[in-house]
Amino acid sequence: MSNSSSITQFLLLPFTDTRELQLLHFWLFLGIYLAALLGNGLIITTIAWDQHLHTPMYFFLLNLALLDLGSISTIVPKSMANSLWDTRAISCSGCAAQLFSFAFLITAEYSMLIVMSYDRYVAICKPLHYGTLLGSRACVHMAAAAWASGFLNALLHTANTFSLPLCQGNTIEQFFCEVSQILKLSCSDAYLREFKLLVFSTFVFLGCFVFIVVSYVQILRAVLRIPSEQGRHKAFSTCLPHLAVVSLFISTAMFAYLNPPSISSPSLNLMVSVLYSVVPPAVNPLIYSMRNKELKESIRKVMTVHFSKAVMK
Repeated sequence: MSNSSSITQFLLLPFTDTRELQLLHFWLFLGIYLAALLGNGLIITTIAWDQHLHTPMYFFLLNLALLDLGSISTIVPKSMANSLWDTRAISCSGCAAQLFSFAFLITAEYSMLIVMSYDRYVAICKPLHYGTLLGSRACVHMAAAAWASGFLNALLHTANTFSLPLCQGNTIEQFFCEVSQILKLSCSDAYLREFKLLVFSTFVFLGCFVFIVVSYVQILRAVLRIPSEQGRHKAFSTCLPHLAVVSLFISTAMFAYLNPPSISSPSLNLMVSVLYSVVPPAVNPLIYSMRNKELKESIRKVMTVHFSKAVMK
């Protein structure tokens, strides 16, 4: 039995104890991480460089790419280092920083997806009011609100979690520091305060989810009423990538937190947590660029310009 004040480090759950598989995990995560860096970096550079993409939809997409880069950079490099050096340790301050950063970025990303669904709703269902409802000032305010909500949520959870007395050891059954896993180390009923906060956050999450569903029901009805096939195709091409990203994010997160205890196991929890924490940041740029011709053409131009400059040097 150990008190939280005496804990100086936590032990994270490794993917495997076999050295060869540890190195395989390192190279696999390295490939995913580099793909996320390249994809999101290209989107950020392209949107910032191309004046034609300075619209609300792409402004929010740029923010989403920044959040994706931050969230995957919070957990993947540490996991890679642990596999490479065959260690499980993370300092108490490092664990708190990781928990805060990941909670901040994931919450802000979910909030940004809500803002993006509102953007698509106004663009499809209220096109005549688009410039009024989503002016440059309104876009900045909505993006700032998404980031601020993530910061506030992360601050509350981190402060609550690390103020709890911990007496169930220092082994976290996850490959990164997560609120629900640290709660398992707390003493007796001391975790109820943080549990209530988690329940409240869950209800907010579900309320926002209902908002997204209702928005897309309205969008679908509006798209089906568009007379021209070309108009419907254009509307779908801007909505489907966002819907796919929202579906990937929500489905993997819900599966991670709502899977029944009867089928739960450390190895399954590891795999599921990878699905919602590591895969989306790497896949999102691909989803957005596959059906968006305007974005693909701009990315091609940016790559051509930079390649030409590199050749000239």
